[in-house]
Amino acid sequence: MKKQTGFTLIELAIVLVIIGLLLGGVLRGQELINSAKVKNMARDFQNVQVYVYGYQDRFKALPGDDHAANTHIAGTVAGNGTQNGTIEGAWDTTDDADETCVFWEHVRRAGLAAGPTTVSCAANNTYQPRNADGGLIGIQSLSTFTAITGMSGAYVVCSDGILGRFAKQLDTTLDDGVSNTGSVRIATRGAAASAGEAAPVDGNPYMVCMAF
Repeated sequence: MKKQTGFTLIELAIVLVIIGLLLGGVLRGQELINSAKVKNMARDFQNVQVYVYGYQDRFKALPGDDHAANTHIAGTVAGNGTQNGTIEGAWDTTDDADETCVFWEHVRRAGLAAGPTTVSCAANNTYQPRNADGGLIGIQSLSTFTAITGMSGAYVVCSDGILGRFAKQLDTTLDDGVSNTGSVRIATRGAAASAGEAAPVDGNPYMVCMAF
C-alpha cells in the first residue's frame, strides 16, 4: 500500500500566514505611496500661496501682474503685467501672453520656484508645473474664475488629473473634507459650472481647486 503524501494542516497554515504577511506588506506599501502622493499634491497648493505672498512681500506687486517685472527681476523677457491687482487669464492657459502664464516666469526668476524660465505655455502646457500624477497646476484671479461657483477669496489654484480617492484626501488635508463646500472644491474639468462634485468617484479623474 502506497504512503499518501501531501501538506499537513500545520504546513498549510504556515503558507497561509506567509501569504497574508506578504499581502499585508504590499497593501501597506501602497498605502504609504498613496499617502506620500497626496502630501506632495497638498504641498503644490500651499507652495503657490507662498510664491504669491513671497513675491508681494519682496516687490509689492503680484507675480504675473507686476508692471515693473523687468526691473525687479534680472533676465525677465516676457511682457510686464498690467498692475491692476488681478492675475489675468485662465489657470490652464495656452497663451504665452497671459499673466497666468507669465506668473511662473516671475516666481522662478525671483528664486521662489524651480523650473524653466523661457515662457512656453502655448506648447501643450509643458511650461507650467505638474502634480504627482502629471496633471497641470495653475493659478488665476478668482474674480474671473467661472468653473466652480460659490468660492471666496482673491485667487484660485487648480490642479487636474487627480483621481477621486486622492482628491477627497486632499480636501480633508487642506479644508473641510466636503467636496462642494469650503475653500477646496472637487469638480470635473469641462463640466457645467457648479459648486463642485457632491460625491467624487474614487477612480475618476478630477480638477481640484483651492481659493485663498
